Amino acid sequence: MKTTDILQEVYSALTSNKVRSGLTVLGIVIGIGSVIAMVSIGSGAAGSIETSIQSIGSNLVMVMPGFQRGIGTQVSAGRGSAQTLTQEDANAIEKEITLAKAVAPEISRRYQVTAKGKNTNTQVVGTVAGYPEVRNVQIDTGTFISDQNVRGLSKVAVLGPTTRDDLFGTGADPIGQIVRINKVDFRVIGVTRSKGGTGFGSQDDMVFVPLSTAQRFLAGDNYVTTISIEADSQKDMAAVVQQTTGLLLARHNISNPQLADFQVLNQQDIVQTASSVTDTMTILLASIAGISLLVGGIGIMNMMLTAVTERTREIGLRKAIGARKKHITLQFLVEAIALTFLGGFLGIVLGWLTAFLVSRFAGIATQVSAQSIALAFAISAAIGIVFGYYPARRAASLNPIEALRYE
Repeated sequence: MKTTDILQEVYSALTSNKVRSGLTVLGIVIGIGSVIAMVSIGSGAAGSIETSIQSIGSNLVMVMPGFQRGIGTQVSAGRGSAQTLTQEDANAIEKEITLAKAVAPEISRRYQVTAKGKNTNTQVVGTVAGYPEVRNVQIDTGTFISDQNVRGLSKVAVLGPTTRDDLFGTGADPIGQIVRINKVDFRVIGVTRSKGGTGFGSQDDMVFVPLSTAQRFLAGDNYVTTISIEADSQKDMAAVVQQTTGLLLARHNISNPQLADFQVLNQQDIVQTASSVTDTMTILLASIAGISLLVGGIGIMNMMLTAVTERTREIGLRKAIGARKKHITLQFLVEAIALTFLGGFLGIVLGWLTAFLVSRFAGIATQVSAQSIALAFAISAAIGIVFGYYPARRAASLNPIEALRYE
């Protein structure tokens, strides 16, 4: 039996009942499209999170405060909100950790910021002159906070571009203008360059003020919420973590590391943890979407079994005039594979279109990869073979005499 003959028979069989074939294909289309869309959303989210974490600095090590843990406690409660780190801790790290390229302590809290009748609730970061180097911040216009500003408790502020737009209008020049934070007036001396990002974690929606000024006039204490350390190189990050941990344990008079009232976080560990979470979510979403693929496969098997029943006399006639089992098997198997390949192609288009629309209108990052498309075709072929094999074998196994007698 020639290949062209098989293809002609397949085309004739599938187009003889277009509605049934179309509904069967639809199940595969929805399944493949859902898998690709879910994987693309998960991949896009993973890439976006990793980029966001990498953008906060290079070779970054962060020290976060936390309440001292008791014996038997597994985690440190109140991480980031406790008052266990001071400016003196940051000074000691800068002085004694030789592998630290730069150190930037900060105190960060949300405040209502007003200017010219407009207001916004944003993150106010009190920090030092070394912050831009450590946290990869660039100035667009004006200048950043200087050491003199910190020593002199200057009431100056540097705005993120989003905060600038909220208070003064898109693209406005706020240099020299006054903003009020917690009923204290600050003069704007600069605007940072946009890093991108939205929501509460946006690095563009911030106000930077001198650390000493924030401690005196805003927070009312001398504690810091984070100490950011830039290591000399990526290979030195583990050593910086170890040295910083030992130094702070000694300064805080803590002999047991398990009872530390702080935590030292490695940027690469944060990226790996975030990637692990997003990978798990991607697998979960793809698995849920994959259920519709299973349903689509069952639909193909059901259609092929129905086709075998309807064409019993035809099968008997073919076998009576010399058709072999392998020819009958191949014909029905190709029909099933043709359905799944058509559904797979349309499903890829649907998945790509869904990912595009989600990215365009929902603002969620998506990433359709070549691997996901190749996987979709592989799944389509597998579904056609797995769910088409039994009906094909059943058709090939029919007794020609009984098949000819079938009514």
